[in-house]
Amino acid sequence: MDQTDEAVPATRVPVDISRPDRLVGPFTARQTAILASAALVLYGGWWASRGFLAPLAYLALTVSIAGAVTALALGRREGVGLDSFLLAALTHLRAPKRRVHAPEGVPPLPSAVPRRWADAAGRPPAAMTMPYDGVTPAGVLDLAEEGKAALATCSTVNFELRSAAEQQNLIAAFARWLNSLTGPTQVLVRCHRLDLAPTAATLHHKAAALPHPALERAARAHADFLADLAVDSNLLARQVVLAAREPAPDGGRRRTGSGQAGAGRALQRVAESARALAAAEITVTPMNPAQSTALVSAACNPDTPLPPEPRTESGPS
Repeated sequence: MDQTDEAVPATRVPVDISRPDRLVGPFTARQTAILASAALVLYGGWWASRGFLAPLAYLALTVSIAGAVTALALGRREGVGLDSFLLAALTHLRAPKRRVHAPEGVPPLPSAVPRRWADAAGRPPAAMTMPYDGVTPAGVLDLAEEGKAALATCSTVNFELRSAAEQQNLIAAFARWLNSLTGPTQVLVRCHRLDLAPTAATLHHKAAALPHPALERAARAHADFLADLAVDSNLLARQVVLAAREPAPDGGRRRTGSGQAGAGRALQRVAESARALAAAEITVTPMNPAQSTALVSAACNPDTPLPPEPRTESGPS
């Protein structure tokens, strides 16, 4: 019971809702495939060497290999299987560590550069391959073989100040939206630098139009306060971004008109999310091309401040 004498119902949530299904006993399909493959290889080795190698000798030679494969199949590190962790580590070691924006490719060093200088510089940087091919006029990201992704900003809701009944209504509305999803959807909460210079400049510009001199002085004083705050403090703000991705048809192979259709479906899913989340008092505002481009640029360079978010309330901009 809370302060309003309303019962707060409890909801049981599984400990690990993303746990893969068990295929053979306690083993998943991935673990079964690894163990079965290792067992076949070891049995084949024994069959090939049984004529000149004693069983105990072969067992002594392969027990360490069997233990390593078992640990690789069953072990986990930070919630990730050791086989996936090892594959990611090998991929990281083979990947270039320095990347530059060079669509035309990275040219080699001039022949005038001494060989010892080139050796001391190490491997040349690799060209950075961006995961998208641009932004459509509707503000949708073109993800090439991965399809299209429509972006939108979401407002937040003060959940703790609501009563138990209001909290349950918000949870039910949010659950209905989750159950209505028909494609990959991501809710991203990111932290970025806040730039108050445009807001201060707008206050200074519109202060002269206020109907009373006292209001004008107050507006200019507040603009000066915002300007000083931006100079003296490292201001951060949180942004909630909704990304609705529409996978490319035919496994990523492009067809005539499929790009426009995928972008339209992604925008339609954002509009459906806006209607569904309105019941949870969340305002979803689609991003225009400039805002989508700025978001991608900020992801590549986190120190770049974002432009002001689109206004969700009616009134002068």
